[in-house]
Amino acid sequence: MGREREDPKQQQQEQVGYTVEQLVALNRYNPDILPDLENHVNDQVSSQTYSLDANLCLLRLYQFEPDKTSSQIVARILVKALMAMPAPDFSLCLFLIPERVQMEEQFKTLIVLSHYLETGRFRQFWDEAAKNRHIVEAVPGFEQAIQNYAIHVLSLTYQKVSRTVLAEAINMEGLSLDKFLEHQVATSGWAIEKGSPGRGQLIVLPRNEFNDPILKKNTADSVPLEHITRIFPILS
Repeated sequence: MGREREDPKQQQQEQVGYTVEQLVALNRYNPDILPDLENHVNDQVSSQTYSLDANLCLLRLYQFEPDKTSSQIVARILVKALMAMPAPDFSLCLFLIPERVQMEEQFKTLIVLSHYLETGRFRQFWDEAAKNRHIVEAVPGFEQAIQNYAIHVLSLTYQKVSRTVLAEAINMEGLSLDKFLEHQVATSGWAIEKGSPGRGQLIVLPRNEFNDPILKKNTADSVPLEHITRIFPILS
């Protein structure tokens, strides 16, 4: 006689007590963990945490169970992936989403937002995001995460940036921008210079190997110790 199939309810009972990470590791292709993974997405939203591996696992399971796909959950996964930039998480997630699902308006909007971020078109990004607040504001911390990404991009490109350019990139102005700059000066090594007449303030960003040719040259000239230790056995 063949082995009797286990009762799904029994399987669910056995899963009680496992963390989401354990469920993903042990039952990656088991559709019974779909509810757990969907709940975990909502938990990530409410607790402002992030688990790419669990989200990718859920999107893979949706491929096998398309009738169980939740557009709301998929949208939240993509918003969280946008918040993880410059990591390539958004593209990784999008690759697992069927084209027919991507054609829904909310996903078309998120793809446009992703393109604006990838190309550094921050003014267009914030304008588009403002038109679709119901999508992005469903995930707390979205605005701050994108502001951090914009600052990251600017710091890779500039040693000094005008207040106007910074304001546009992080969608902040007036008193809010003043307080933000005070905080960055106090905690992140920023400085503020008076620009030439008509140009306003200049924000001096910390130097790094990307925005400073000298630091980049020094980094390129240095050979990591582990590389040297690998050469020794070859020379001996």
